[in-house]
Amino acid sequence: MSKILIRGAKILGGEPRDVLIDGETIAEVGTGLDAAGATVVEAEGQILLPGLVDLHTHLREPGREDSETVLTGTKAAAVGGFTAVHAMANTFPVADTAGVVEQVWRLGKESGYCDVQPVGAVTVGLEGKQLAELGAMHDSAAGVKVFSDDGKCVDDAVIMRRALEYVKAFDGVVAQHAQEPRLTEGAQMNEGVVSAELGLGGWPAVAEESIIARDVLLAAHVGSRVHICHLSTAGSVEIVRWAKSKGWDVTAEVTPHHLLLTDELVRSYNPVYKVNPPLRTEADVQTLREALADGTIDCVATDHAPHPHEDKDCEWAAAAMGMVGLETALSVVQQTMVETGLIDWAGVADRMSFRPAAIGRLEGHGRPVSAGEPANLTLVDPAYRGVVDPAGFASRSRNTPYEGRELPGRVTHTFLRGRATVVDGKLA
Repeated sequence: MSKILIRGAKILGGEPRDVLIDGETIAEVGTGLDAAGATVVEAEGQILLPGLVDLHTHLREPGREDSETVLTGTKAAAVGGFTAVHAMANTFPVADTAGVVEQVWRLGKESGYCDVQPVGAVTVGLEGKQLAELGAMHDSAAGVKVFSDDGKCVDDAVIMRRALEYVKAFDGVVAQHAQEPRLTEGAQMNEGVVSAELGLGGWPAVAEESIIARDVLLAAHVGSRVHICHLSTAGSVEIVRWAKSKGWDVTAEVTPHHLLLTDELVRSYNPVYKVNPPLRTEADVQTLREALADGTIDCVATDHAPHPHEDKDCEWAAAAMGMVGLETALSVVQQTMVETGLIDWAGVADRMSFRPAAIGRLEGHGRPVSAGEPANLTLVDPAYRGVVDPAGFASRSRNTPYEGRELPGRVTHTFLRGRATVVDGKLA
């Protein structure tokens, strides 16, 4: 591999520095570095971050390649500044065996646009009745550390306890989709004023909060790690804050769309806004932002959920739940968190790289931008402003809630172990 000199970038938003990449590694960080023999990337005014890490991505392969494939999903990830993603288990077949997680892991290796870390299912077939092959998935080539039935809740307390006990043996973590199914039967959107006015089935906050309360208690009881997927309500924030005050090993994520969008958008009846968990109230949004800023919520995760056109372009009740998010995540975080003064760019690096990599126990990612570290890097132009046009997405699906909306910031370059996967905003 040739040398690359990134000249004049603000590392984590600090003073301008030069960063010399040699092969797969950062060779030197300083000022006025020698550019001899190196490809020079002029980065004045740009922010250099460690490569972003997503704890929650749906790549759909195997089984729903009409929505996304590992190749198209990792291309979208690279465009969004990600160098690693965790691929959720709700594929067809479900990633509940060593064979399936190894298949996804190998597809990630072949794609080459970012590292793909498979997430194993907690239960066989995501059915919540019998533990999946947790140990075998961990011992496989994929080295699974994160387990989730995401898309469904592990609602049986005994099964959840057993899973937490099992993964403790190898420092794994259970990532819970917190949704009490009996409280959300027929639910279409957040339960509140808007659902009442529209006559749509309400999805109460307590359906999320009751599961989180139960699971932090279970994690404390067995001394294991639990991670809360796509936390979405103010009440959930308070429960996680309380659990952390006890010193329990509880972590949580928030999606970009829950930091920006509210249930008022459902008045349009546009199914692009139909998502699980649902868009909540403005008060919830503000609380989530504050909780991400103060560290109660550990990280941002996209919950990138691609769907083909026909699954979204239909009446609200029949539409699939989910939004694509890999290519817009950093821009939404810039708008909602950086430009509001809630966090700085070092905070972005913490919430979108350092912490998700630590939660997933992902080696080689979420590392400091310093000499001797792997050259997994993201270069961002924060001054850029652009209107979201899904026609230009690298993802196979187009179900973005931001179409036509102006968002700030653009990833200009992404480097995976010293190799450029994105150059000047385009796939390399």
